[in-house]
Amino acid sequence: MADVVVVGKGPAGVSAAVYILRAGFSVSLVGKDEGALGKASRIENYYGFPAGVSGKELFRAGVDQAKALGAEVFDDEIVSAEFDGGFVFGSASSSYRGRAAVIACGVKRNSSTVPGLDKYEGRGVSRCAVCDGFFFRGKRVGVLGNGRYAASEASVLVPLASGVTVFTNGMELSSPMPDGVAVDERVVDSLFGDGRLEGVVVAGGERIQLSGLFVALGTAGAGDFALKLGAVAEGSRIVVDEKCSTGVPGLFAAGDCTGGLLQIASAVHKGAVAGLEAVKYLKGL
Repeated sequence: MADVVVVGKGPAGVSAAVYILRAGFSVSLVGKDEGALGKASRIENYYGFPAGVSGKELFRAGVDQAKALGAEVFDDEIVSAEFDGGFVFGSASSSYRGRAAVIACGVKRNSSTVPGLDKYEGRGVSRCAVCDGFFFRGKRVGVLGNGRYAASEASVLVPLASGVTVFTNGMELSSPMPDGVAVDERVVDSLFGDGRLEGVVVAGGERIQLSGLFVALGTAGAGDFALKLGAVAEGSRIVVDEKCSTGVPGLFAAGDCTGGLLQIASAVHKGAVAGLEAVKYLKGL
């Protein structure tokens, strides 16, 4: 177990890790890829690089800096989060545990054109199986998604619901699903229900009765992790105070996932704040 798990290897995550490591604490730095930074071909508005540097180069330099200070760096896709006395983040094959945590994995940009998702949000549509699965025990539910994140959400629901169907919305399944989970690869045309979700309509017009539908599109995002750990999220944005605290003891967030100015300079600043506050938490200050 590390002292701190930092989810996200971009400017905010690395900045947090650097401050935590320099204070003498251990860090597990976990992230799937280069994120939005890797898509920047040239950066000229960041301190110290007047001639420009590519996003990929800046990303690699940051990760190398964290490694040099002793961070354990993992290339992995986090799909779940929970608290069992420590913060535990899980992937398809591993788990990462820390006494404190910093969520800095950017902004989730997955979206869906399925009509009705917003209309039934909180009325049968949920974005967190850990949070809301209990309310659907003994009922038939669906999961909207086709990858590891959808599989993770389905695994939470299987012991609770009378039946779980993963709706890929016309996409091919990209990850194995847990035993007992049905898969429907047809396009989901719409949702229906009188004030509350009663089911989905798939291509061809078939109406499938459901009590709940859990949205797990693409990869899990920062807001999804925040909700699972008891923090507040507004869409994809995690609500934090000026100290980058989520209000959950030991849980901090930084970078694009907290909103505001979506620039590298801002992400580095927020990461530093989150890292320093995590150090204070670990010291009991």
